[in-house]
Amino acid sequence: MNTKFAASVLSALLYAQGLLGFAGLATVLLKERAHAAEFSASSDMPSGPSLLVVR
Repeated sequence: MNTKFAASVLSALLYAQGLLGFAGLATVLLKERAHAAEFSASSDMPSGPSLLVVR
């Protein structure tokens, strides 16, 4: 009975570690995607003088 309990605890810990690893990977990938979108949005901006600044 003791070995079955230990096996179930180990299985639960491995499952939890897998979920945390997947969440960490998803976080990194989404963060990189957000940074890529930020760079593409800033490159669409004109680099010349703004009409609001020039009078």
